[in-house]
Amino acid sequence: MARLAGVDLPREKRVEIGLTYIYGIGLPSSQKILSDAGVNPDTRVKDLTDDEVSKIRKAMEDYKVEGDLRREVALNIKRLTEIGCYRGIRHRKGLPVRGQRTKTNARTRKGPRKLVSKSKKA
Repeated sequence: MARLAGVDLPREKRVEIGLTYIYGIGLPSSQKILSDAGVNPDTRVKDLTDDEVSKIRKAMEDYKVEGDLRREVALNIKRLTEIGCYRGIRHRKGLPVRGQRTKTNARTRKGPRKLVSKSKKA
């Protein structure tokens, strides 16, 4: 079981795809790491030797991943909300931040629809 950056990589997948399970590493980063480490991207995670795992770990040292990256993103959002800029206000209200429409759509960010019942006038 290969464990990199605190994440257990799926054993049956190719290393190239398995590395993308680490937060902060996508497919292009994964391919670059493997080329730097000199590891064949087609090998399965279960077939990696300890030497290859250590080479991959060494190649990943330049990247900010998992806990450090999550912390940095959270601090960036916190900074935006504290200074009260437009993006920070959108984060605070739970609305889309990057200019998307909100009259329709935006359900992922806004959450499930809230029903407002109309009160009867006597």
